[in-house]
Amino acid sequence: MLIIRTKAELRAMTQDWRRAGESIGVVPTMGALHAGHLSLVDRACAENDRVIVTLFVNPKQFNNPEDLAKYPRTEDSDAEKLTPYGADILYVPDGAQMYPEGFATTVSVTGVSEGLCGGARPGHFDGVATVVTKLFLQTDADRAYFGEKDYQQLQVVTRLAEDLDLKTEIVGCPTIREEDGLAMSSRNLRLAKGPREIAPVIAQVLDDAARVISRGGQVAQALDNARAALLSAGFDTIDYLELRSDPDLKLMTRADRPGRLFLAAWLDGVRLIDNVPVAGLASVPTPEDHPLEPA
Repeated sequence: MLIIRTKAELRAMTQDWRRAGESIGVVPTMGALHAGHLSLVDRACAENDRVIVTLFVNPKQFNNPEDLAKYPRTEDSDAEKLTPYGADILYVPDGAQMYPEGFATTVSVTGVSEGLCGGARPGHFDGVATVVTKLFLQTDADRAYFGEKDYQQLQVVTRLAEDLDLKTEIVGCPTIREEDGLAMSSRNLRLAKGPREIAPVIAQVLDDAARVISRGGQVAQALDNARAALLSAGFDTIDYLELRSDPDLKLMTRADRPGRLFLAAWLDGVRLIDNVPVAGLASVPTPEDHPLEPA
């Protein structure tokens, strides 16, 4: 696996691959790789002749400078983890490669970017859309792989590629979880031992709420119960806990179509997110028709 740091070097390689008629997959990351990232790399290697993994901690998607400063930088261990998977290039551009002096363009996606993390982190998805557009153009990728844990991000990138007629196909891949159910995230490394033992409550609470809602329970009451369970378990605050339609991410108060429960909550100074699907009901009972099931 080559480690490449400049656009010029990268394009020289991809042009050679194109002349050979080879397909290209890309896995965009900010590093601190875990099994979730590696599952994306594994799938990309299975579906493409050549694979590029990108590593760039993108300052434009952080609205909190302290959060950016704390984000783990682990290039050496990331490269070591990638070695068995067969990726061809680890692309590690610096800030000057991505945002040279005079850079003045922002890519913005409306609709699916609004609310959820888009509401809690102003400007976040503009930063995501801008860097992803640049990475697609720099890598000349046929396919790009994103995890469903960041489901709103997946929908933003999908909308972006469709709206701008980009050739890159967006491939969503299932959330990879720890044995105790916690969705894998680079931010998990920042949890102390005690909070780390509490964190899996997220998946349990979301699963319970999704089950209640899918059986016809009232959405508002199920969400209230879930919030109470999280705070009782030791979570500090909850940024959001909402039912949204899939894939357009419209706010839902009744489970009358397929949707997802989305959560962002703070624990030990770390912001954790997760989501689970909720099956839509053909006919949603009224409260009088169907008493609330306990969460």
